[in-house]
Amino acid sequence: MINEDFLILVNEKDQPWGKLEKSLVHQLGILHRAFSVFVFNSQGELLLQQRADDKYHSGGLWTNSCCSHPRYGEELAHAVERRLMEEMGINCATNFEFGFVYKAEFENGLKEHEYDHVFFGVCDLTPCPDESEVKNWKYIDMYALEAELKNNPQKYTAWLRICFDKVLLHYREFVVKSNLKIKENVSI
Repeated sequence: MINEDFLILVNEKDQPWGKLEKSLVHQLGILHRAFSVFVFNSQGELLLQQRADDKYHSGGLWTNSCCSHPRYGEELAHAVERRLMEEMGINCATNFEFGFVYKAEFENGLKEHEYDHVFFGVCDLTPCPDESEVKNWKYIDMYALEAELKNNPQKYTAWLRICFDKVLLHYREFVVKSNLKIKENVSI
């Protein structure tokens, strides 16, 4: 049974061991399952979203295309598809690329401690985001984003800054296997 209010608690190997209400998980900073989706257009540009100002943390910051948690009892692939539609208003086939664990504490006292599953996809559809989730969106060249993260890290979410180097490594392989037509002046 899927429960919208409960997150999946996991160990460092992503093995589930329990469930707990989302609000308590973030107050206590307990390791839980999450996912981050990186959607690229056919030119290899990343779809970024700016989180709505009133999100429970990291409001107004730019981040990857979509991120969230599977609900207790929900398959990860279904959660990715569901949240991509709910947040950005697009359907996009995605593939798992890698996982990582991170911790971050926010100004409001909430904590993220996540086993984050990273998915990549390609889509040229125009997003139609939910305004309660997303303030703005744009496509950006990965190397321009790399420079932005170095020069203006305060404009981006903690998890994007933490995982970006690994995302960039996987992106290079993804460009080749997905036959993306990246700009000629960008070397990979």
